Amino acid sequence: MKILTLSAVMLYFSVPVMAQDLKQVSYWDGQQKLNGLVTKNTGKKLPGVLILPAWKGIDEEAKNAALALEKQGYVAFIADIYGEGNIPADNAAAARISSSFKNDYKAYQKRISLALEQLKKNANSQKLAVIGYCFGGTGALEAARANLPVQGVVSIHGGLGKASDRKNGPLSTKILIENPADDKSVTPEIMTNLIAEMNEANADWQIITYAHSKHTFTDPKSPDYNEIMAKRAWNHTLLFLNEVLRSQQF
Repeated sequence: MKILTLSAVMLYFSVPVMAQDLKQVSYWDGQQKLNGLVTKNTGKKLPGVLILPAWKGIDEEAKNAALALEKQGYVAFIADIYGEGNIPADNAAAARISSSFKNDYKAYQKRISLALEQLKKNANSQKLAVIGYCFGGTGALEAARANLPVQGVVSIHGGLGKASDRKNGPLSTKILIENPADDKSVTPEIMTNLIAEMNEANADWQIITYAHSKHTFTDPKSPDYNEIMAKRAWNHTLLFLNEVLRSQQF
């Protein structure tokens, strides 16, 4: 297991993303066309992992994660949250469209649910998990709050807060939060409220905090990138996925 995990870590941080390594899957939310990407190991009844990308949409980090998960024996599907024709060109556009989904969280949950259905079809399995980066990390928590049929969710440097007028509800899935210690967007108040939310639901949760790490610490293209902590976070993700998707007790 240690050898497999180390191999996956090295692959994730070194593999070049090739377009032909992932297949496009088109699906719909009403009149809006969505274009996700899936690994090529479909139809083999393997555990499935839904990847929710960061605020600019499907990016290299999400693609690298999908290919690394495929090597570990998972079917990975990268969700298209924004839809065809809505890919943000810059940070300002990304902030606007991601904020619209954060505010209309039910629309975000619906897009995640639609992508999850595509993953289920391609994985041919009921053993499913969600991981997300940044805006997608917020989505991973929304998947848990919506009680989508998954065994676990991983929020990687995600936005952890929610509107103050939203009531806490049940959280039936297992939750892993990978939080950079120096992420200024996660205030002590937000963290306190999140822990209270999870405890109120008697959820199975854990938070791992990564020292000397700013917001996008897992992205090699970001100035926040922390190579050591990023590799640890990926290793923790693999351990969690192995537990919730492959352990005989689940």
